[in-house]
Amino acid sequence: MKFIIKLFPEITIKSAPVRKRFIKMLRQNLRTILKRVDEDIDVSGTWDYVEVTTSHNDEILIAEISDHLSHIPGIAYWLQVAEHKLISLDDILEKALEAHADSLEGKTFCVRCNRHGKHDFQSIDVERFVGGGLNQQSKAKGVSLKDPEVTVRIDIKHDRYFMTQKRGEGLGGYPLGSQEPVLSLISGGFDSTVSSFLTMKRGIRTHFCFFNLGGHAHELAVKEVAFYLWNRFGASHRVKFVTIPFEGVVEEILTKVDNSQMGVILKRMMLRAATKVGEEMKMSALVTGEAIGQVSSQTLPNLAVIDSVTDALVLRPLITMDKQAIIDISIDIGTEEFVRNIPEYCAVISKNPTTRAKEDRVAHEESKFDFDVLEQAITDRRMVSIHDIIADDLSREEVEVYSEVPQGEVIIDIRHHTEQEIKPFSMPDREVIEIPFYRLRSHFPELDKTRHYLLYCEKGVMSQLHAMHLREEGHNNVGVYSPAEK
Repeated sequence: MKFIIKLFPEITIKSAPVRKRFIKMLRQNLRTILKRVDEDIDVSGTWDYVEVTTSHNDEILIAEISDHLSHIPGIAYWLQVAEHKLISLDDILEKALEAHADSLEGKTFCVRCNRHGKHDFQSIDVERFVGGGLNQQSKAKGVSLKDPEVTVRIDIKHDRYFMTQKRGEGLGGYPLGSQEPVLSLISGGFDSTVSSFLTMKRGIRTHFCFFNLGGHAHELAVKEVAFYLWNRFGASHRVKFVTIPFEGVVEEILTKVDNSQMGVILKRMMLRAATKVGEEMKMSALVTGEAIGQVSSQTLPNLAVIDSVTDALVLRPLITMDKQAIIDISIDIGTEEFVRNIPEYCAVISKNPTTRAKEDRVAHEESKFDFDVLEQAITDRRMVSIHDIIADDLSREEVEVYSEVPQGEVIIDIRHHTEQEIKPFSMPDREVIEIPFYRLRSHFPELDKTRHYLLYCEKGVMSQLHAMHLREEGHNNVGVYSPAEK
């Protein structure tokens, strides 16, 4: 089976050296991710498109490859195609009938042909010949050139041609790693998760920085959504997850700072800490999820005062977006259900927050602050690779991992519903129920408390994080099923 990868249009208008570099990077990213599905996957292409070829025809494997191609930055769209030797227009019509006769029944259609090379016919000749043949020899409703229900796509490349079987939309953007790395301040809410996604989509290797304001449950939930973002959109590159314990900083602010200035000063402390961590990690910029006027700390005067504590470049991808647009993106990328179920921890809430912070007033309030507390928080930070994210928590809450399922255990498949559809999971003589991870926290308390449950996911990461989370909430009847665990 072959896939034709069409490049994001902005890549094609780059200078020749930059375009070649981006395409090379996209090929590398495709190999890194798709080899996890098919070790023998072949990725080639140098200028107009990239070809992905697998020798397997397994439906599940093809579906997995298709799903990955829709979530790798740098791809405009992809075509699943059948490759044939160019013999004649009659042969093209024959193959078109085999591929599309069923899907054309009762529908309008058109034929679109792209041709490269020297031939004794034009693209329009192919479209007319194949279109007329399909119209006569299938049960199609008719030809519609303006608004067809089905488009039959044929790509002719010299002495071969590709009959498109399926088309999928890509993510767009630039290949991950084509831009310098950044450190994204992530709280787990709509804004920080969407802003992190947008930098990843733009080809920026995005590391995560979380400020723990006093809740391990919140930290676990943020780790889950960060892992999801990386695994879904950025798994071609390894990144770090940094946790900075900010409980002491919050206590200093609550006890020593004037109420109206608390929000701005908390953001300044976060930016100071992130700047220092980012410098040590050699990050090119910091990323935040602020949008103008969304909350009191996000007015232009307040943002100016917040930014004055750092010389680092601060990127704000959402700066002019409204909340609903941000939520819509969150729904599209699959983080909305995460965010809706993340426990909130509002540590610093001002009753009458300032919307026009003044540098001298803020400086006066900060003079009461013990900056040794901030330095200690930075020193005590924990940094883990995102793919090993559970290792940071195992010492706090041990979870039993089973490589085999004992009789009587119930397996809960917590994978995203798209994963469940692509690769259904079942086990003979064992009860398996499906509760996606984003619904687990609210649905688990409703289950039979006399039963013992084992969480299952593809790699075992999300299942262990959720099991730890449930055990912290007092549910001791939960473990993890990991077939690969030895």
